[in-house]
Amino acid sequence: MSRLPRLSGEQVIKVLVKKFGFEVSRQRGSHVVLVKYKDGRKIGTVVPLHKELKAGTLMGVLKLTGIEKDEFMEALNDP
Repeated sequence: MSRLPRLSGEQVIKVLVKKFGFEVSRQRGSHVVLVKYKDGRKIGTVVPLHKELKAGTLMGVLKLTGIEKDEFMEALNDP
């Protein structure tokens, strides 16, 4: 299992929007709320706009979205 790279909040948001179909719902301060509707359910997460997210913070974001770490890594490496 590979380690998660150090990414900024903006980079994580770009991947979630482009590759996983999330939309920016709102922003308050340095936190951006992303949402996605799937099978009649609302899936949401909050991404802080830090220069570098800690691994635990990124894993928490992925857990809320229901995205596996390996799936996220593949999307990150996809052109």
